[in-house]
Amino acid sequence: MDLELAALAGQAASTVVNGMATTGWEQVQRAVGELWRRAQPGGADAAVRDLDRMRTELLAARRDADDGTEEELVSEWKQRLRRLMADHPELVPAMEQLINEVRAAGRPEDFRAHRITMKARASGKARITMAGRDVNITERG
Repeated sequence: MDLELAALAGQAASTVVNGMATTGWEQVQRAVGELWRRAQPGGADAAVRDLDRMRTELLAARRDADDGTEEELVSEWKQRLRRLMADHPELVPAMEQLINEVRAAGRPEDFRAHRITMKARASGKARITMAGRDVNITERG
């Protein structure tokens, strides 16, 4: 479940950060605020304030073609959302709903794909399997 949680948190974080720079910005605020109110009512206002602050950072980063800042924001939200779902697994369906609602509120071109870099080094008889999505390995010997 932890890998699934991390993957869902990553998808949600990317959606939230992309949504900050779209016409669906108010939807992002509402959805994240509602999510936090369900899990940590006392932290909802702080989460929404963080979104506001980070939106300003994101818009400046996009204006300046600063991909690094955007990647940091996605990483930060991924960790926050992963912890939230780990502490409150009942929120997993709500997180999936957040992703769908935010994407529906924006235009498809608003949601940029984030670059993933994978590196591996093997020696001897080691094998490495890397995938950007699902992978199934069946060994027969």
